[in-house]
Amino acid sequence: MTHKSILITGCSSGIGLDAARGLRAEGWRVFASCRQQKDCDRLTSEGFEAPRIDYADPDSIVNGLAEVLEATGGTLDALFNNGAYACPGAVEDLPVGGLRAIFETNVFGYHELTRLVIPVMRAQGQGRIINNSSILGFVGLRWRGAYVATKFALEGLTDVLRVEMADAKIKVILIEPGPVTSDIRKNAIPHFEKWIDWEQSPRKEQYAELRDRLYTESGPDAFELPASAVTKKLLHALTSQRPKPRYYVTLPTYLMGFLRRILPTRLLDQVILRV
Repeated sequence: MTHKSILITGCSSGIGLDAARGLRAEGWRVFASCRQQKDCDRLTSEGFEAPRIDYADPDSIVNGLAEVLEATGGTLDALFNNGAYACPGAVEDLPVGGLRAIFETNVFGYHELTRLVIPVMRAQGQGRIINNSSILGFVGLRWRGAYVATKFALEGLTDVLRVEMADAKIKVILIEPGPVTSDIRKNAIPHFEKWIDWEQSPRKEQYAELRDRLYTESGPDAFELPASAVTKKLLHALTSQRPKPRYYVTLPTYLMGFLRRILPTRLLDQVILRV
């Protein structure tokens, strides 16, 4: 295992940071990338190789991966696409510009990095591409339309890529966490403030609850698990001879996955309205 290498994106905090530390402890050579150079510098001080990769900056994707491949001699065993952000707000209040921006990071950036990694894995005859999705990749909840749209799109691309890569010995896997400790709430605030004009919305009064949740540090959500719960599933996805196509993380993900399979859409809508 000491010779296995992995590139992980979004390592400044939360799931990415825990994955980087956890995999390094298991003997992996971890390239822990971040969007901002200051976070890369912090991880470098921890002993990581930390290229800067910002999904919204195509040049950083190309240059960051080039840095990884130069360090490994042109190989890479695994990619964990993890970095993403949320832009909360009602769908009717979401400008197209805001939707374009979040797709640039949460979908197009993943896609670009994945396409660049595939030829490397083809040449070496194996590899694993793991995309971090969400419970919101298969169930849509109120106020989360932008994020849900990106995760649904990511799941579709990942499912097709998994089928297409079956003949190339490249395993493509989804991880679908529910509530996991991270900075996603805090990091969503500037995107909400930039794109959502809630004061002019016909739902202005309804935004009170959303804004209270967004701006208030209220402690763990119900059934919230630490980021290490994702790392545990990631390790299985990386080391199993026959990894699952998708890994649920947290009780709400298992529950919603079950309900989505057995309930008609209108009845599932009623359940979601109570969440």
